[in-house]
Amino acid sequence: MAQIRERLRAHADGDRQFVAILSAVPEAGLEAVEAACLAALAARLFSADAVHNLLALGRESVPPAPVSTPASLTLGVKPAADCARYDGLRALEAI
Repeated sequence: MAQIRERLRAHADGDRQFVAILSAVPEAGLEAVEAACLAALAARLFSADAVHNLLALGRESVPPAPVSTPASLTLGVKPAADCARYDGLRALEAI
């Protein structure tokens, strides 16, 4: 983390960016933030946004639970395919 802090000193808002990186520690953990900093350094990306992006990529997202469809929203009568209607439209194009 000291290496990325040194790289951020070249930016006008380097201190602010480093504080933004440190603010991710309570949620993600120190090890994850350090790993994201190392990955950012390896990729030659020196910004808080890059570190936060790498942290987000490292998280496993849990897909939301499926939502059941209420009976009032299910189809009572399935629509019938009427291909003759489309054939009629194609006949108008030929004219």
